[in-house]
Amino acid sequence: MNHVVRAVTGEDWQHVKELRLEALRDPVAGIAFLDTYESAASKPDEFWQARAAGSRGDMIAQQFVAERTDGGWDGSVTVLIERAGHQDVLCTPTTVDQAHLVGVFVRPERRGTGLARALFDAAIAFAHELDEPKVTRVRLYVHQDNQRAEAFYRKLGFTRSGHSVPVPGEESSVEHELVLG
Repeated sequence: MNHVVRAVTGEDWQHVKELRLEALRDPVAGIAFLDTYESAASKPDEFWQARAAGSRGDMIAQQFVAERTDGGWDGSVTVLIERAGHQDVLCTPTTVDQAHLVGVFVRPERRGTGLARALFDAAIAFAHELDEPKVTRVRLYVHQDNQRAEAFYRKLGFTRSGHSVPVPGEESSVEHELVLG
């Protein structure tokens, strides 16, 4: 693997924007992301600058990327630290300090190369190495029709928790919560 997995900094905002827009063009974007290309493309530069800097209100957020030796990016995952007693990204109260992995994307030509695993390793290590809050749970959500992604998450040790939520704007579909065992 000719990549370095590293944390994104505020200076990376243009790369963050470019990779996210590419992810939203992916054929499975409709079931992988709760966003659309059109919506993301219309966001001002300030949005992308804040996103790269990790701004998420009270929440700790850190994006990790797989960067090639030429500086190009081939994948990404973001860790959101959800604190006990606060609302999570789905606006429901949390009872434990937990890491929520979102925005998982690897360019199609790089899938199956180990990049996704390396990104997850970095994200999970970041969550577990925090001094405050002490993360006791790592989770993510996967769309009911995204079997490929769920199979990958299972290989990493994630299992269904039994909790599901309706997909916003698509109430006939659900996202299953998976937790790291």
